[in-house]
Amino acid sequence: MTKRQRVVVIGGGFAGFTAVRTLSKIAKGAVEIVLINPTDYFLYLPLLPEVAAGILDPRKVAIPLAGDRPGVRHLLATVEGVDLDARRVTCVDSEGGRRELGYDRLVITVGSVNKLLPVPGVAEHAHGFRSIAEAIYLRDHLIRQIELADTSTDPGERRARCTFVVVGAGYTGTEVAAQGQLLTRDLRDARPHLRDQPLRWILADIAPRILPELDEHLSTTAHRTLTGRGMEIRTGTGVAEATPEGVRLSDGEFVPTRSLIWCVGVRPDPMVEALGLPTERGRLLVDEYLRVPGHRGVYACGDAAAVPDLTRPGEYTPMTAQHAERQGKRVARNIAASYGHGELQPYRHGDLGFLVDLGGAAAAANPLGVPLSGLTAKIVTRAYHLLAVPHGRGRIAGSWLLDFLLPRQTVQLDMVPASAVPLVCCEPERPSVLSGSAASPNSARY
Repeated sequence: MTKRQRVVVIGGGFAGFTAVRTLSKIAKGAVEIVLINPTDYFLYLPLLPEVAAGILDPRKVAIPLAGDRPGVRHLLATVEGVDLDARRVTCVDSEGGRRELGYDRLVITVGSVNKLLPVPGVAEHAHGFRSIAEAIYLRDHLIRQIELADTSTDPGERRARCTFVVVGAGYTGTEVAAQGQLLTRDLRDARPHLRDQPLRWILADIAPRILPELDEHLSTTAHRTLTGRGMEIRTGTGVAEATPEGVRLSDGEFVPTRSLIWCVGVRPDPMVEALGLPTERGRLLVDEYLRVPGHRGVYACGDAAAVPDLTRPGEYTPMTAQHAERQGKRVARNIAASYGHGELQPYRHGDLGFLVDLGGAAAAANPLGVPLSGLTAKIVTRAYHLLAVPHGRGRIAGSWLLDFLLPRQTVQLDMVPASAVPLVCCEPERPSVLSGSAASPNSARY
């Protein structure tokens, strides 16, 4: 009896999750598909800011991997190394157990982690936003700052706790700032002693405009909406230093705050560099068919791969969920083609537009190049997410309806301490309290 070929996919983000689903549908059990991922879910990252805002329960954006597709085996583990010559993968499970796994085809879709910059104090005092754990921590942190400000008799401390700095005005940073501002406003307004206390939100980026990588219409609409709410947008401005008492901006201003939210972007998972293969800014170089040159049967896509952009010769596709998802479909079809099912085709995908949720009834969108704003853009944005999310559409829509009809619950759960989600963590989706005397969330300054 001929042994089934094995396809191993490393990483269950947009690219890996889509690749597995697509290949499973094509193969119908003809090949063994193994997905290696440190969590048992696929995170629908675009809705994570709504988790931090208390609009969605974390489970609504966590799509279970088990049982999603027949013929797919999920291995709950982290890849420790890849032997490309021996065609074997070494991984470690959540309890420290180590195992090796051979492959006939390998797909590297390990995704990305928080990008760090050599700024004094940032690693110690800032927190990123790439995982459910970080979203839960941020929600608790925002609630905690307002609660502590309400009980403080020191005007300086109250101002600092009611000041929030978001660094990075890309897609994630803009949405986090927009949702966070509305959450803290609701929290303040529910407390009589704080109703006259100004809330200061600063969105800073060294780029000349917010959402610099997206369409100018989206940038203009988002800028107008956020400044209309009183948010300070500091373009051409970065962080020079972070301390327990606040943040010094690159323009020299020191901002007293207890909240530094780091959304400056992402970098490919360090595993990519560990492979020792040619890279471009940390991304694994592949050809237009998503194959790793010189290694038969090895593919890469998503944030981990530098994929040639055939719509813009000489450039690589940007690190977005839109590209990762479509690359996942293409790599699955190209793997199927390597087994004689279908034809090998290059990856080509033009920009279909982007959507930015600005909280409340506001959003900005340009689907197929059509500029939209306000309530119309909000409806389009939420409709797109309901169509794009693989499971749980009814639960998500129900949560949105309840958020519209009822005041949101604003209690901190104290489930994720600051020490469990350090900015330097390569796996923020798996929080673990640091050894020793970890600080409780109530005692953390950030």
